[in-house]
Amino acid sequence: MTSMENFKEHIDKGYTTKGDYITMGAAMHEGETITEAYVKIPLKTLNRHGLIAGATGTGKTKTLQILAENLSDKGIPVLLMDLKGDLSGIAKPSPGHAKIDERHTKIGFPFEANNFPVEILSLSDQDGVRLRATVSEFGPVLLSRILDLSETQSGIVAVIFKYCDDNKMPLLDLKDFKKVLQYATDEGKEEFKEAYGRISGASTGAILRKIVELEQQGADLFFGETSFDVEDLTRVDKDGRGYINIIRLTDIQDKPKLFSTFMLSLLAEIYETFPEQGDSGRPELVLFIDEAHLIFKEASKALINQIESIVKLIRSKGIGLYFVTQNPTDVPDAVLGQLGLKIQHALRAFTAKDRKAIKLTAENYPDSDYYDTAEVLTSLGIGEALVSALNEKGRPTPLAATMLRAPMSRMDVLTPAELKEVIDTSKLVKKYNDEVDRESAYEMLHEKIKKAEAIHEKEKAAKEKTKSSRSSSRQSTRQNPIVKLLTSVTFLRSVLGVLKKVIK
Repeated sequence: MTSMENFKEHIDKGYTTKGDYITMGAAMHEGETITEAYVKIPLKTLNRHGLIAGATGTGKTKTLQILAENLSDKGIPVLLMDLKGDLSGIAKPSPGHAKIDERHTKIGFPFEANNFPVEILSLSDQDGVRLRATVSEFGPVLLSRILDLSETQSGIVAVIFKYCDDNKMPLLDLKDFKKVLQYATDEGKEEFKEAYGRISGASTGAILRKIVELEQQGADLFFGETSFDVEDLTRVDKDGRGYINIIRLTDIQDKPKLFSTFMLSLLAEIYETFPEQGDSGRPELVLFIDEAHLIFKEASKALINQIESIVKLIRSKGIGLYFVTQNPTDVPDAVLGQLGLKIQHALRAFTAKDRKAIKLTAENYPDSDYYDTAEVLTSLGIGEALVSALNEKGRPTPLAATMLRAPMSRMDVLTPAELKEVIDTSKLVKKYNDEVDRESAYEMLHEKIKKAEAIHEKEKAAKEKTKSSRSSSRQSTRQNPIVKLLTSVTFLRSVLGVLKKVIK
């Protein structure tokens, strides 16, 4: 048996599955694509999370597209973060190309162009289904971690939430939260002191500054109603294909705090909402987080700990998380250790630091008798990647340098007219894009302060009236000095008259 035949047998055995799977492409050996040496990812292990990494221009986005398309075809809904704006083309079929045909001939896999059901979502004023959440849904713990508050400041946030719960004041947006925070150290400080203890003005000021920082990144558009129901991410179309939900994030690349705020709230909401799934053989929903380093950029230790906890726990709900970034070192080790599927595109060794990073990256992959992993990492072409997955028993599959299949949909953005067509036919736009501004903590406290001021003015007026009345009464009983003098003279004359009569 030749070396090539041994290698194909090695791949065939390592990637044999009993259940359903996704074919990623064909394995390569010594620079040659081995036809029909298929690299297959079992659906059963896709809730074990994953990583797609590689240098700019090596094909990470197309790999993400391949996975999203095939998951949709299997009836599994997908959520994509589109920071560069180049994923909307999934809604239209690929026009095809001679190079695509050539690639698929090498793989030994027929190419079929197709489009997929797409929902366009937005965190900002961009067109699409508006994503919102209320401050109440965040809760005091998550909000404190997002704002990177101290223990004392976090305690104040907890008190604010407790006060609003006790007084049935909905906390919907940041305007509500700021109003209650200001009230706690101003008009309502005595009320708060009596019920919850004294609240420091310096601490509330620090919290307010953190909120303003968040608002400057556009969070005021995110907090509010109508809250997005995460169950709407799990829809399938009439043909049983899962919807590919694409969040347009092209305008928040420079707003890492808003991005991490949204991602953490979404993951927390999914974890709280979805039931425990157990071993169902397929995920319920798969999330792809492009430019994943933005989640961890400038994140506090508390925030990273929260993300690590969710990554560890959420797979039991049938949720798969896939981080897309340039280098595996962009992802914290505690998160990286939870990722079952790793698809590593080429890395470039321009500097000593790059070479060190490549060596570390190579150590993340299983040992192979067929590859020098560090060397392969620098020699992979566009649309080629090292793949290591988990088989159905949870064991790592053989490391395979893989010629990846081409996406079935268009590898380009939709035109404005095509984008409008997708949005105009959306049922979710009608459900979520009407902004609701019902009575909440801001309005209720404003009315409460107004009534308190009215009562205060009424009491003040009453006191002034009483004071004036008393003053008038005192003046009326005080005798005029002239009258008093005349009265005294008359009295003396009467006395003298009486004395004269007695003497006589």
